Amino acid sequence: MSTDQHGIITGNIVLFGEVLADVFPDSSVMGGAPFNVAYHLQAFGLCPILITRTGNDPLRQQLITLMNAAGMSVTGVQYDPYYPTGQVQVKPLENGHEFKILAEQAYDFIDPEAASDTAAVNKPQLVYFGTLAQRNSISGIALAETLRRTPRALRLLDINLRAPWYRPETIRYSLTQADHVKVNEDELVQLPGLLAFQTGNPRDTATRLIETFQLKTLLVTRGAKGAWLLDQAGNYTETPGSPHVLIVDTVGAGDGFCAVFILGLLHGWPSTLILERANRFAATLCEIRGAIPESVEFYAPFIKNWNLHS
Repeated sequence: MSTDQHGIITGNIVLFGEVLADVFPDSSVMGGAPFNVAYHLQAFGLCPILITRTGNDPLRQQLITLMNAAGMSVTGVQYDPYYPTGQVQVKPLENGHEFKILAEQAYDFIDPEAASDTAAVNKPQLVYFGTLAQRNSISGIALAETLRRTPRALRLLDINLRAPWYRPETIRYSLTQADHVKVNEDELVQLPGLLAFQTGNPRDTATRLIETFQLKTLLVTRGAKGAWLLDQAGNYTETPGSPHVLIVDTVGAGDGFCAVFILGLLHGWPSTLILERANRFAATLCEIRGAIPESVEFYAPFIKNWNLHS
């Protein structure tokens, strides 16, 4: 990792995976964990390269317009002539929403050669990836090639268990490729069964995962209850939930947490500070509608308080 004379992180970050438009009856909102995390990192002054694939449709134009407006690179956004841009159909219910992740979307067919070329040329400090985009073998191969051609990059796995789109072998492979892993507390409970582990409690599960897969850290988010972190030396760090949060929408809060976690890793912040800042940012995101803010002014207090050069 290199910094310039002002201590600014100068490397790129590759984010591999899905772009998902949440399609409501009357509108569509661009999202997907890799996109959300990339959007936040751009606002914080880093250089995210989103590697994904879209269809030839209005949702692609919506994505490109949004990325251009944010100053994000679009070099990794592939075009598919046949499959549509990824969608999640959102159906309003009396007490919430029903989400349906559609099959055979463009992000299932990320071209391995183009993806790995993009990653290799940009020499990333960190590669972020998840499990959803590996549900199809073509994108799975593209991820494997991307990781193979970025051997010096840190690797952060964001486990997203979205039924029925995951398999134990995909999770196991992903863990073997990771340095850092983010998981929410519900997913942590599911992992022992998926990996044929016998563990007594969440802390035991975390220890077993770190030892088995030689992880540097395991981050566990707990929603309103905060988060905790365990590292390979057995150091445990915890942050409580943020009080007095006026929750409007929790969509994308975990992605916001992950973005600040990445920021903290690259800037070398202490674990306690990373968790505190990530938790505060995620809580503030819950006070607005949607996974990403409408204005970059949302980020200004964080950039100032954290002494970032954006």
